[in-house]
Amino acid sequence: MIPESLAALVEETRGQRRAHWAGREVWLANEAWGELVVSLQGAQVLHYRPAGDESAGWLWVTPTPQERPGAIRGGIPLCWPWFADENTADESPDRSGPMHGPARKADWRLDAVDEHEEGVELHLSSIERLHGQLVPRAVIQANARRLHMELITEHVGETPVKITGALHTYLAVEDAFACRVEGLAGARYLDKLADFAERDQQGELGVRGGLDRIYRSNAELVLDDGTRRLRIARQSSDSAVIWHPGDTPPADTSTEAARHFLCVESANTRLDPVWLVPGAQHLLGTTLSREDTAS
Repeated sequence: MIPESLAALVEETRGQRRAHWAGREVWLANEAWGELVVSLQGAQVLHYRPAGDESAGWLWVTPTPQERPGAIRGGIPLCWPWFADENTADESPDRSGPMHGPARKADWRLDAVDEHEEGVELHLSSIERLHGQLVPRAVIQANARRLHMELITEHVGETPVKITGALHTYLAVEDAFACRVEGLAGARYLDKLADFAERDQQGELGVRGGLDRIYRSNAELVLDDGTRRLRIARQSSDSAVIWHPGDTPPADTSTEAARHFLCVESANTRLDPVWLVPGAQHLLGTTLSREDTAS
């Protein structure tokens, strides 16, 4: 579920190409296996639709994206090297830093595009240095069965560094307030709307309004919106973040448009921060597939 102007670019694409949309350079594919759009601002997947899927796509993007240097709301933004607010920034004395870190607004280069398994694999790296000791890379794989994304962090410095982060996935749904997320029953969570109160999930999660929760769980999840069941598998993630703004959406989207997304995120948060030592790497991943197809 993407803006009409972006959908038109996808429709006009045959094979693979680069184009400009909303002031950003984007890479597009429209091939036999399906459709994929990636913004080179933030290495952000904006659109994925496998061949044979009758929906408008598995990801949601706001119809009113911010101009640069703002980030695009939707798709799969990268939260790196910290998740959430600037108080967790690690490179300034006053802990100041951009919300969710600098990666999602930075320019990335497309290092390689490889065909694989009747699909495609993209490798991207940040153009500018985003951290004094850490270097991020992104890998995106798409084919007719699944979308997989990896955020890889390499420590090239000399002292240990604590990181958090997320693949902040905006999934397209018919109605956010009629969705069900399966796989979290019994999990402990932090309720960010109640000053991080700790609670236990009673039964499966039914979304009936705004929520912002960090679940302590590495389980595979299923999102059921009444018309489609998507599996969300996560790699190196013991935090599952479920977010919807309810009836008070951010300024870059409308209340009506916001009813058509639900964020189900692969994350490392305050519940499972990662300590990297010099020379080490960490991979945070997420994989989307239909429940009725093999991954």
